Amino acid sequence: MHGEPSFFEIGVPDAKRAKAFYGRLLAWTFHPMGEGDQAWVETPTTRGGLHDQDSECRIDVFFSVPDIDGAVTAVRELGGQAEDPRPEEPGFGRFAFCQDDQGVRFGLHQPPAA
Repeated sequence: MHGEPSFFEIGVPDAKRAKAFYGRLLAWTFHPMGEGDQAWVETPTTRGGLHDQDSECRIDVFFSVPDIDGAVTAVRELGGQAEDPRPEEPGFGRFAFCQDDQGVRFGLHQPPAA
């Protein structure tokens, strides 16, 4: 496993406000997704997601793995915690939220099959 960053997700109370902030600061492009002001984020190198009504303001980084089930098992064997991987999302793949053995939150992402 090489684990390159492949996706990020921003959770905020107000997505419209976050789009204005990050759009002006980093020149990101936002595309509507889901309900309300949620969006997927287009950057020159990495795709992201933005969702609102999140009381736990955060940015999560997801690392690419070829086998998410095996990676989740490895997280648990190494003393971390991992949710069970989510079902395949068309065009995106599968993902799971995890914590390392010190409680640091991160995600694992298995891109869709080519």
